[in-house]
Amino acid sequence: MTNKALTIGVDIGGGHILSAAIDTAEGKILDETRSYVKVDNKGTTDEIMKTWSKGLNMTLSKIDTDRLAGIGFAMPGPFNYKTGLAMFERNDKYEALYNVNVVDELRGLLSVPDISMRFLNDATSFAVGVSWLGKAQNFKKSISITLGTGFGSAYIEDGLPIVEREDVPEHGCFWYLPFKDGIADDYFSTRWFLKEYKDVMGGEASGVKEIAEAAREDAATKAIFDTFGKNMGEFFVPWLKKFPADIIVMGGNVSGAFDLFSDSLKDVLIRNNINTVLAVSELLEDAALIGSARLFEEDFWQKVKDSLPTQ
Repeated sequence: MTNKALTIGVDIGGGHILSAAIDTAEGKILDETRSYVKVDNKGTTDEIMKTWSKGLNMTLSKIDTDRLAGIGFAMPGPFNYKTGLAMFERNDKYEALYNVNVVDELRGLLSVPDISMRFLNDATSFAVGVSWLGKAQNFKKSISITLGTGFGSAYIEDGLPIVEREDVPEHGCFWYLPFKDGIADDYFSTRWFLKEYKDVMGGEASGVKEIAEAAREDAATKAIFDTFGKNMGEFFVPWLKKFPADIIVMGGNVSGAFDLFSDSLKDVLIRNNINTVLAVSELLEDAALIGSARLFEEDFWQKVKDSLPTQ
């Protein structure tokens, strides 16, 4: 019997596809199989699928495909993770894939026919990856968040995503929850920093990195990060009392400025007697690759397959 210990993990980003083979028995990425291809997310269905298949075929060409269990995708939503049907609509990327079955479209373009494909939300894949091989691997209960163009999040207990339970919000994520004058996604994403910088400093910034560089030299700009950390602490307190996570692991481009908002975030948690460890993931995009590869560990798959989101 052939040892099917290889899985291709895939991270579908807003403007790229990243793929690599993971040896799931050893728990490591095979670096020589990495492929990174830029994608025009405004392209046609045919253009997007051909670009995705180009990246995947580059990885496939570097492995013994007889050892391949399948391809696991870390995929942004909205998406039917059970069937592979894309539901992207009015979200400014990949809209040509609306109502397109990714499995059906890709299958004829890949160098290995009839390969099995499974899908997991990208933020959940990140969380699964950091709980398996990252900063959360020695903790029973963890929350992972990605801070970038949006506010991604997932709960993990004993290595498994927690989606429907009384101690977590509906769908096991935070982005849509009411907070202050809007929803959490409005406050814990890049666009909050751009808006706040304009309101406080009266100018435009290209991104969080530019604002962070200014904050290390200027107290008024640094105050923006203090506000961000305070807001995050206030948001998390009630949820951490319901689900006392051992650790929160952060990823995404905003996490690169963690040193600028960590003190104000910790202050709020400490005042509320919350001792959750805060950490920034060192795995970067690899976390999502690693997490999606677990879809082909049979024990993991059996435990998650029935709770995969369908939108």
